[in-house]
Amino acid sequence: MPQAHASKRPRKPDRTAPVAPGAPLRIAKAMARAGLCSRREAERWIVEGRVSVNGKILTTPAVEVSSQDHVLVNGTPLPGPEPIRLWRYYKPKGLVTTHKDPQGRPTVFASLPPELPRVVSVGRLDFNSEGLLLLTNNGALARHLELPATGWLRRYRVRAHGRVAQARLLALKDGIEIDGVRYGPVEATLDSVQGANAWLTIGLREGKNREVRRILAHLGLEVNRLIRISYGPFQLLDLKPGAVEPVKRRVLAEQLGTRLAAELGLTGPAEAEKARRTARAAKSGETS
Repeated sequence: MPQAHASKRPRKPDRTAPVAPGAPLRIAKAMARAGLCSRREAERWIVEGRVSVNGKILTTPAVEVSSQDHVLVNGTPLPGPEPIRLWRYYKPKGLVTTHKDPQGRPTVFASLPPELPRVVSVGRLDFNSEGLLLLTNNGALARHLELPATGWLRRYRVRAHGRVAQARLLALKDGIEIDGVRYGPVEATLDSVQGANAWLTIGLREGKNREVRRILAHLGLEVNRLIRISYGPFQLLDLKPGAVEPVKRRVLAEQLGTRLAAELGLTGPAEAEKARRTARAAKSGETS
């Protein structure tokens, strides 16, 4: 029987769910997906009277538009949304993963090649960390890939000052609580010892802020180099610091799965049906 004090407020929409191609969008989001500006900039442009829908100048961003609407921005038709894309980027040490830094430090986005469109990062790497950072031109995809529920393992190569036994690292597989913060299961291996430093490989799925550094500090290790070498199926490989390489559309679709790839417009009907047949055949092979 339902409890009398249960909340009757409607559930909030799932803002992490990707929006299917052609579905209605808030006007600011539609402008951002077209690559014109950020959502915040779009809202400012609307207030300034620079956007019209079906001949009517907007005064509020609380408007949804679809492909059937005639949208003008500064008198020019709104371009169609850019195809969803993903890039592998080697973030060098000494960059902040943000568009603007209050302390004036150099940022990832100011350091990217000028030919890249407006992108967002999938998660972050802190100022003193380096390695693989995924970039995408689609915010919904970024949020999906960041979710712990996606289950993708983030793997790091770590150099740390100090000594630790492999047995203490193995104990991390059940997770650990530090200063009231609970960290999930961690895969940790002691690879080698060089003088006063140890090299380790660390794998985790949550990616809380400074998680690797805090866990190793709890074990008496001071991290002096941290390199992310993979994020789910995507690898750093031989990418050089500061370099950016696109992920092939087919590869991205395969890794996202048939349903999500179709929702994001990464596969056409024929490609989606082929992927479904492949999945059914693989499942049949497992059960035979």
